Amino acid sequence: MDSDASEPAYGGFTRFELELEFVQCLANPWYLNHLAVQKLLDEPSFVAYLDYLRYFTQPEYTKFLTYPAPTLKALELLQEEAFRRDILSPDTASRLMAEGMQANEQSLKQT
Repeated sequence: MDSDASEPAYGGFTRFELELEFVQCLANPWYLNHLAVQKLLDEPSFVAYLDYLRYFTQPEYTKFLTYPAPTLKALELLQEEAFRRDILSPDTASRLMAEGMQANEQSLKQT
């Protein structure tokens, strides 16, 4: 029996793999808007789950993120009640998307 057999699989994926996939979705401002529209950001249990996911800020987990800067920034912003309220607005999602595109362009110019 191998060492991973003790960890339950969910649809063939480990809990870490599922959490990694989900936390990376948070880098998309339109996904954050979707969560707000669905009222998930109003649920204390969901907010607690977002807090739990902050373990991805630790270097041993950050290394797995495809886009660490926007993912971790979103995770940080989601801890704030005001942001969870503001992201309900499409204008906020658009602004965040534009800021992310601009930051990406600047980083490409530096390389």
